[in-house]
Amino acid sequence: MNVDARISKAWRKRMLFLLFMFSGVGAWFLSDGYIYWPNEAVRHGEYVEIKDALIEEGKAVDEESSSVRLAWERHAREKGYKSKIPKERTDEGINEQRSIGWVMIIGSALFALWIGWNHTRRVQAEGETIIGASGERVELNSIIAIDRKKWDNKGIAYAIYTDGEKQRRLTLDDHKFEGCEEIILEAEKRIKARKKV
Repeated sequence: MNVDARISKAWRKRMLFLLFMFSGVGAWFLSDGYIYWPNEAVRHGEYVEIKDALIEEGKAVDEESSSVRLAWERHAREKGYKSKIPKERTDEGINEQRSIGWVMIIGSALFALWIGWNHTRRVQAEGETIIGASGERVELNSIIAIDRKKWDNKGIAYAIYTDGEKQRRLTLDDHKFEGCEEIILEAEKRIKARKKV
């Protein structure tokens, strides 16, 4: 038998979705840390100056006063800002956004490399030998059982085989490596044939 089970489209789509999600979150944190939060910190500084000046002059009691809001809205229009009162953004908070962003981006880059590396792997059947994703070589006739407990939910089966006096298992992940089911069916056919004898 000859089978060459390579990375499936479903697995690739799932991994690429996760990659874009993680890198998107990282980019979002970095844009907050380098652009939006520092800009908001500047606007907040201007807001505090306006508020403190009005309170000192006795034109406002506190930041809840309508005169503070009106003065800010006027200032925001002149500067081309949004009229919403800016939040305080501390240096600590900004640095935290940057740190999280870089961790997510570096993690995404490593994840992308891992996805690429997985595309170099495959499960093969060449004649009477199965070559697993990690390079292990298993003779088809040495398989004594197929464990399908995870088959329905995850598309994973384990080929239980004998290696000398030891029993080992070979992972056959059809969700990840499309074509493994052909190997599983052939192994099961041979197991049944041996039981009849």
